[in-house]
Amino acid sequence: MLKVRALLTACADRPTSSACSGCGARAFSICAALSEADLGQLDSIAERVVLAAGDVMANEAEPAVNVFNITSGAVRIYKLLPDGRRQITGFLFAGDFIGLTAGATYAFSAEAIEDTTVCRFRASEYRALARERPSLEAALLSRAMHELTAAQDQMLLLGRKTARERLASFLVTMLSRDPLRPSGDNAVRLPMTRSEIADYLGLTIETVSRELTKLKTSGVIHAVSLHDLRIERPDRLKDMANGAS
Repeated sequence: MLKVRALLTACADRPTSSACSGCGARAFSICAALSEADLGQLDSIAERVVLAAGDVMANEAEPAVNVFNITSGAVRIYKLLPDGRRQITGFLFAGDFIGLTAGATYAFSAEAIEDTTVCRFRASEYRALARERPSLEAALLSRAMHELTAAQDQMLLLGRKTARERLASFLVTMLSRDPLRPSGDNAVRLPMTRSEIADYLGLTIETVSRELTKLKTSGVIHAVSLHDLRIERPDRLKDMANGAS
């Protein structure tokens, strides 16, 4: 069940936004481009949304009326093929921004994969604020360029890499992907299921499970729990991601 909780009235009465200032995701999100004074304006158009695993943020082809800044948790981005198959195109974490599109509708679907919080904004209001604040507009452009690079990397991963290279590349990326859960001691948190990893990597769940077992057996990784791994040999994992035998 999706729950929406408006920001406390007391927050709106303050000249600057302590809610934004105290946000753990601010330092690595688009919001970091704004001054303390400008954060007050951002806060005034924000709506805090709490999602449980499986809750929908956006549906492909629906009007793109909102944009979102993820403040905690994890989200899957995906598209459905005409025959019903799902292709996950990315996993987003705290600090990631989602929702700005070139057209009038969302080009993707987005769902929470664990308990997640986001700041939701009306797209029209957010765009208006970005036009008034060049630093925010520049941050949005920088984020768009980053997403283009990520899309190119994903094309390489799906088009040229072997199953082992795909999984190794994914784990290497996950080492630094979720800033609210830093990878101390090379720890990796995987909130997504094996099936979701398979959809993202263009593999079957059986192949993902088999390749994970090989990595464990060879001592490259250690399974701490179902969703937590520790990379025991990070240099070896990076070599595998780059195609070294």
